[in-house]
Amino acid sequence: MKSRIPVFLGLLIVLSACAGGPPPRRETWQPGDYRYLQTYLSWLIETQMDKQAIEGLSIAIVDDQQVVWSQGFGYADKHRDVPASAETVYRVGSISKLFTDTLVMQLAEQGKLDIDRALQRYLPNFSIKSRFADTAAITPRNIMSHHSGLPGDLVNGMWTQHPRPFGQLVEQLKSEYVSNPANTVFSYSNLGVTLLGTMLETVSATPFSVYADQQLLKPLGMRTARFAPGLEGELASKSYRFGDEKPEAPLRDMPAGGLNASVLDLSRFMTMVFAGGASDGRQLLKPQTVAAMLKPQNADVPLDAGLKVGLGWMLRDNLNIGPIAEHGGATLYQFSLLSLATDHKIGVVVLSNSPNQALQKINNTALKLAVAIKTGQAFRETETPAIETRAPNAAEQSQFGGHYATMLGYVDASNTGDGISADLNGNPLDIVVRPDGRFGIRYWLLGFIPIQPEELAEVGLSLKEIAGRRVLLAHTEGQTVPIGEKIVPTAIPAAWRQRLGDYRIVNLADGDAIVPEHCALRERNGFLVLEYALPSFDIEKQTWALKPIDDEQAITHGLGRGMGDTLRVVKMDGRELIAYSGYLLQKQ
Repeated sequence: MKSRIPVFLGLLIVLSACAGGPPPRRETWQPGDYRYLQTYLSWLIETQMDKQAIEGLSIAIVDDQQVVWSQGFGYADKHRDVPASAETVYRVGSISKLFTDTLVMQLAEQGKLDIDRALQRYLPNFSIKSRFADTAAITPRNIMSHHSGLPGDLVNGMWTQHPRPFGQLVEQLKSEYVSNPANTVFSYSNLGVTLLGTMLETVSATPFSVYADQQLLKPLGMRTARFAPGLEGELASKSYRFGDEKPEAPLRDMPAGGLNASVLDLSRFMTMVFAGGASDGRQLLKPQTVAAMLKPQNADVPLDAGLKVGLGWMLRDNLNIGPIAEHGGATLYQFSLLSLATDHKIGVVVLSNSPNQALQKINNTALKLAVAIKTGQAFRETETPAIETRAPNAAEQSQFGGHYATMLGYVDASNTGDGISADLNGNPLDIVVRPDGRFGIRYWLLGFIPIQPEELAEVGLSLKEIAGRRVLLAHTEGQTVPIGEKIVPTAIPAAWRQRLGDYRIVNLADGDAIVPEHCALRERNGFLVLEYALPSFDIEKQTWALKPIDDEQAITHGLGRGMGDTLRVVKMDGRELIAYSGYLLQKQ
């Protein structure tokens, strides 16, 4: 859910682990005996919490209709010495989207909307500009599968102490542009799902949070769950970063990320999915609707490469346990992941009150171990072997060297003669070659210590020509996903050259949690680039390559979230301003 805050720095945190060794290994057991699971996962969780400075974490594991284990670790409130438990309530971030999408599908079952009709049919005031001719309509279906072409976010006013009603985004979007033609590329959009929340309010004539409570949360028995701008209450967890308590700012885009819940609450949702939409004898969704939400929606989208997405659900099949449906979430400081092994009706949900990269490892291990125990099969947790890498040769340098627009920002990968040196937002990298022929990343800690953290060592990179574009693909744990595009500079018009320089934001609201600083338009390697810093998140420089469209519009280069977004020149009170993601920037 967190917007435009790169996870790259999180991948590079190297902290020493303090936990002891793993429990004695077991590979066989009686089917359904989950005692070893509790022992092994407790060790793994405590190890990861020490390693990644996680203050509090809660987990629940479901076997069909039964919660077989739930527990909290660490602290929900360190200052008051309150331990985390299975009842601790967290901000679950984008897991919220599964609930908003489920509410949409309920209305579709009732014949009150058609998910393949244009959104304007149910939200008449909605409109957005487009520079693409003859494109498909924006519909509830392609919004739920993140193929609507809508921008990912309007960051200004998204996280703030005084959020405006999310329904006002409909009016704001009238002056914005779509980022891509609909149905052409996966581009994750909080805005899209927030519009679905406004559509639900319009169709039901009921405030979104009230409607969600009446139609889904209460019928599911999610006792402590509710949609709200912020997190409060006796069971609510505090938020932390590197051990320091942090304020969790309220969120404007409630339907996309505003659910507060415990792991026990979310277990009720998982059992409903496993029961074909039923909960406590009440059919909340038809079985065929549940199945439709778990079906890939993007099989005919070449630019998605190996990525699979359902209606709300992210889909994969890479752990040798059959299909997995899941959704993760992140607010400013709280992280979450809910995963289902659908063939085996095993579900895992992990919620944490600190930024980290541990949840995927915990969930993957929990899924594999729980499936093994349920089926009576062996479980072997294999160690990732060290990967020997080498410098790219001349041909490989020619192939991979160049410029990239990625989900983390602009990357300059320069051929040095001896290899490829890259720069991502001021972070020095080396591009290396792996034994499988794919490229890899080596990071220079402090600018001079070469390291290859576990998370980076597991990622292979390749380039592939798809639909006339050179797509950068990431390969990890049996998955292939697009993460960017190789790009070439576009000539910078004189009008944009005159705009090069430093800028300040003139429409920040009081209480905003995300405050870009040191904003600037620069020329770099022939590219027009936008730069800014986010000091409160230790981001000294974020850089996006721009492609001028004309004298008054430029777009962020590349494919996917944050790319294809429009910067446009506006005139206001005799001043020339640049509008971008809800911000208005004035040259200093």
